Amino acid sequence: MGFLDNLKKKATQAVDQHGDKISGGLDKAADAVDKKTKGKYSGKITSGRDKAKDALDRLDGKQDGDVR
Repeated sequence: MGFLDNLKKKATQAVDQHGDKISGGLDKAADAVDKKTKGKYSGKITSGRDKAKDALDRLDGKQDGDVR
């Protein structure tokens, strides 16, 4: 097993165990950045957050919406 395979396995386990916490962290970070920019980039921030959550859901491999 190569380095990247091992890294993906560990990341998948982390998402399986802590997906709700990771999702909450993404929401908090997006809200903080949106507040700092005074809503100027709300659309881009929301889009980035949603893409990050989609990536985590794909990493989870279950497509069960745990991360969202």
